[in-house]
Amino acid sequence: MLAAAVDSSSLSPADRVPPTWTESFPRKVSRLVGGPLGRHAQVGRQWFWTPLRVILLLAVLTLAAAWLFKAPCQVTYDTSSGPQLDWRNSKQYVAMCYTDIIPRYGVGDLAPDNAFPYKTGWVENEGTPNEQVRYMEYPVLTGLFQWINARTADGWATLAGFGWLPSGLTSVLYFNITALWLAAAWLVTIWALVLLARRRVWDVALAAVSPLVFAHAFTNFDALAAALGTAGLLAWARRRPVLAGVLIGIGGATKLYPLFFLGPLLILAWRAGKLPDAARAVLAAALAWLAVNVPILLAYPDGWGEFFRLNSQRPADPDSLYNVLMHFTGWGGFDGQLPAGATPVVLNAVSLGLFLLACLAIGWLALAAPTRPRVAQLCFLVVAAFLLTNKVWSPQYSLWLVPLAVLAIPRWRLLLTWMVVDAAVWAPRMYYYLGTANKGLPEGWFLGAVLIRDAMVVLLCVLIVREVLDPARDKVRTALTVRGEHPGGVDDPCGGLLDGSRDRFVLPGVARWGQRTLAAARGALASKR
Repeated sequence: MLAAAVDSSSLSPADRVPPTWTESFPRKVSRLVGGPLGRHAQVGRQWFWTPLRVILLLAVLTLAAAWLFKAPCQVTYDTSSGPQLDWRNSKQYVAMCYTDIIPRYGVGDLAPDNAFPYKTGWVENEGTPNEQVRYMEYPVLTGLFQWINARTADGWATLAGFGWLPSGLTSVLYFNITALWLAAAWLVTIWALVLLARRRVWDVALAAVSPLVFAHAFTNFDALAAALGTAGLLAWARRRPVLAGVLIGIGGATKLYPLFFLGPLLILAWRAGKLPDAARAVLAAALAWLAVNVPILLAYPDGWGEFFRLNSQRPADPDSLYNVLMHFTGWGGFDGQLPAGATPVVLNAVSLGLFLLACLAIGWLALAAPTRPRVAQLCFLVVAAFLLTNKVWSPQYSLWLVPLAVLAIPRWRLLLTWMVVDAAVWAPRMYYYLGTANKGLPEGWFLGAVLIRDAMVVLLCVLIVREVLDPARDKVRTALTVRGEHPGGVDDPCGGLLDGSRDRFVLPGVARWGQRTLAAARGALASKR
């Protein structure tokens, strides 16, 4: 490997790498509180304010701000028929507080007392040529999560009717109950990240205070999948592949993206001669996903298939690169004008084909790089490739990248710039949805912001690939024991059974090209000993 691997799990507080030593941005900010940590400073003496607790506190403050950001959309007004949600005059767009959660309660599969997701349907566009029977459109665990929260909100409203609890509009109660669990899920994500980051533990503060968390923690339900996916990576790092697979499989029953982690684990395990361990994780993930999905599939096949039907029939969303291309070039799209409910077959095939090609390229990189890439690097590349090639990039999907980015490329100025740019896309998105007739923004302004966001994600991918090809640039691998007493590189904090393993299968090409770079990196590290 790049240098002798160290047992990162047994590092003392003194072995952590403060960001003020390696990153220019925190070093400059630290001048406000006395400057960077000194080489001979005593650390690890504070019994309560450990890095984990400090970072969790930062995350709690960010989540509280995120709730306040959505607060204007919880305001109600009195009518003759009782309180109503005050979304008059498109307030949800003007105040930029829109969330998918609040209007979800009024949908037919949540509001009635006897409703159950995937069983209870409702008719959309009734009496028109576009009439369609609809069901819960989310994966199974996310649908059940919504149902449990809706029943909890109903129970709260019932008790409030007796004067035992504060009252409120049930859809607002539903939002706040859901937000509480989503906040807990994001705190689990932060906890797992702290344990995964190991030597560079303070990098997790980037995820704790991320502008994307402020903007989208409560936009949808994606914090659930982030928690399960990150916990799955932690289980893999702790050399528990079966548990990792179970968590990833359950995460995949919440949102699709944790399942993408299985590809990098398989390809890296192949290179390291650990394929049976990765196969156990994949098998466990498949069984966990089936255990959640099969009962609903057998009981309510139409409702279970709604998620897949809806996603196959969706056209290119406004936030996709396909829509950007159509808008700025006047191109009619791969399928041209389709009637309502028709499936864009060519668009689906192109999107899937581009994603598979990107995965093949990432797999080749994993097998041909001079040093085996880190798990987080490949996971970030795969998830980013999916978002860039997919026909839908809902704003909250960017949360998927936050934990992976902190682990893959912990460069503070770069990540903060990307997260600010990505979160800022929310403003033109809201005013584009407002419509130009209501003094909103033209579509081109919003799509320009989308292009900038996508360019930032592409830049992150390029820099990760550069670090894979030139491991000496990788700040995780080249992190030295901080007091200069025991220099040594870290192979892969997320690697688990792969960490420190010898390569068994390597493709020629880039590996040979990178031998001189690798030798130079080893020489540079040796000269510091």
